[in-house]
Amino acid sequence: MLAIIATALAALIVAAVVLVGARTVWAPHSAIGFGIPDTRADDPALRAWLSIMGVRDIGTGLILAVLLIAGSTHLLGWAVLAATLVPVGDAAVVARSKGPRSVIYGVHLATAAAMLVIAVLLLLA
Repeated sequence: MLAIIATALAALIVAAVVLVGARTVWAPHSAIGFGIPDTRADDPALRAWLSIMGVRDIGTGLILAVLLIAGSTHLLGWAVLAATLVPVGDAAVVARSKGPRSVIYGVHLATAAAMLVIAVLLLLA
């Protein structure tokens, strides 16, 4: 039963990561809330970086999707644990940029915490 719950939660994370990445690629202005202050939606350099971030998220989500489909909860758990570094790194970037604490904790670190819990559940399953 734990394996089913953990796998379902992992599937939600996979879907969310891919969808957020796709939205960022197709509509970079939607990711302005990433948390870096004083960024303008019409800045071409920022839009390029946001597109890179979106592609990174899509790639990460698809790698996790492959492991999810393969059906190895243990291997998926390790991969989700490793992927937890992405939102932790994003939180560090926003913190270093003196971004809003609500985004640091409420978006990036909350995502990392959820991924950490899912990883542990998958490893225990």
